[in-house]
Amino acid sequence: MSQTIHIGNQIIGSRQRPFIIAELSGNHQQNYQLAEQMIESAAQSGVHAIKLQTYTPETMTLDINSQDFMVTERDSLWQGESLYSLYSKAATPWEWHEPLFKKARSLGLQAFSSPFDASAVDFLENLDVPCYKIASFENTDLPLIKKVAQTGKPLIVSTGMASEQEIEELLGTISDSGNRQVVLLKCTSNYPADASDCNLLTLVDMQKKFGTLVGLSDHTLGNSVALAAVALGSCVIEKHFVLDRQAGGVDAEFSLEPDELKHLVQETETVWRAMGKVQYGGSDNEQVSKKYRRSVYCSRDIRAGECLSEQNIRVIRPGFGLPPKHYEQLLGKTARQDIPRGTAISWELLQ
Repeated sequence: MSQTIHIGNQIIGSRQRPFIIAELSGNHQQNYQLAEQMIESAAQSGVHAIKLQTYTPETMTLDINSQDFMVTERDSLWQGESLYSLYSKAATPWEWHEPLFKKARSLGLQAFSSPFDASAVDFLENLDVPCYKIASFENTDLPLIKKVAQTGKPLIVSTGMASEQEIEELLGTISDSGNRQVVLLKCTSNYPADASDCNLLTLVDMQKKFGTLVGLSDHTLGNSVALAAVALGSCVIEKHFVLDRQAGGVDAEFSLEPDELKHLVQETETVWRAMGKVQYGGSDNEQVSKKYRRSVYCSRDIRAGECLSEQNIRVIRPGFGLPPKHYEQLLGKTARQDIPRGTAISWELLQ
């Protein structure tokens, strides 16, 4: 798979600063003005992209209230909701996509979406999105993945609960479609997710095993897990976004507010810069500090012909004299000339 991909004018790769995506999801509460305000705020926070979700309740499920079609998990944010009702509240109206994408692009952001069926792919192709996101629950929908891959555009795929075999199958489907532009996102499919379920070391294994770029779709609270993911090689970070958690929104509980999103952008870049490269001996900016190392100095006046001893030389700071490793070798050497106290010892001063 490709080791760098382009999303609009952004280069995504292991040597590039992390690509930060603000996921609007349904936190706009189907209020268009609120959706625009979210995009403006995301841009001010410094993210690189905003993402929508493209579906209707009909393309996601059936309008049935039987047990199969209900959210039944006791700890779920949406317990007791029917799937149809939940997706009705969370959907982004399709007629919003074009103006919201234009708004984002006018602010220098990349704008794209997660399609949830073939009709959404056709719709998004007409809007000329720069890439696609495959949601974690759709990563086994190989017909959908094939249709997206055949667009020739990059795919960002949340692995969610996918097994190794399922990841191999989705990557095979993409590759067989002639597309090698893939980023696999580690994703924990709990909402919110607990850090202990994130298993970020999987990122390192995914890089080695599948040869793709990797990133994180993060549903934990705060930014700690995302920062750790960057240290483990993530070049893409996706976080859900909301203007005010207290004001509600279907994903508000595990979404970042503007100040938190700004912190995410700043701190992920700091972590990325700090990772650097393998280097011994100090950076160029550290070289000036070498003078604070220890070295051998004359600690008492030494006359010409006098021997160096423990009484007249010492290993001290600064580091302009001979390195400490020569100290024992210097003992007993004869001074070629007078050596004043405080002189850095060098071989030229000795016989």
